[in-house]
Amino acid sequence: MISSREIKELEEKSAIPKSVLMENAGKAVYQAIKQRFDLKDKKILAVCYHGNNGGDGFVAARYLCDEAETDLLFIGDENRMGKEARTNFKKIEYNEKIQFLTDEEADFDNYDIIVDAILGIGIKGRLNREISAVIGDMNNSKAYKVSVDIPTGLGPDSGEIVDKCVNADLIVTFHDMKKGLEKLEEKVVVADIGLPK
Repeated sequence: MISSREIKELEEKSAIPKSVLMENAGKAVYQAIKQRFDLKDKKILAVCYHGNNGGDGFVAARYLCDEAETDLLFIGDENRMGKEARTNFKKIEYNEKIQFLTDEEADFDNYDIIVDAILGIGIKGRLNREISAVIGDMNNSKAYKVSVDIPTGLGPDSGEIVDKCVNADLIVTFHDMKKGLEKLEEKVVVADIGLPK
């Protein structure tokens, strides 16, 4: 079990560039989905925010779109992206295999799989109105829900739900089990992204 502070310290101290960790994380999400589904004929929606969790989602979408119809709903602020997230956003921005949607265009019931790449371990305080509404839409959908690192809305260390939380079917967490995921352990896959053990 690892705390959000410990994982951040580990990432800072490691010699591995953040861009490599993000690539490995997004690829791990893709691989976890591919292990569970035949992606041919599947419709996938990746919901991403502007932080590193969203960056992982951009990478996952880049891999998924080669095998399945992939749409992306970006609910963040492009101007607030970090360098690594921005780089991965630019890699898919004009990819003809990925359709970018607005909130109004996204019909969450239209998808077989939804990837939750909104907020990771950096969650602070209450959710904003848009994120809260999107979580509601996700949870009401019959799609299979995959959360990147930790379900959006769940406290990574406490496991507490502040407002509401994505009701994930699968959680692909990175490096080690997060303390807040203890009660959801049967839904969790721990993926190695290259950080030293």
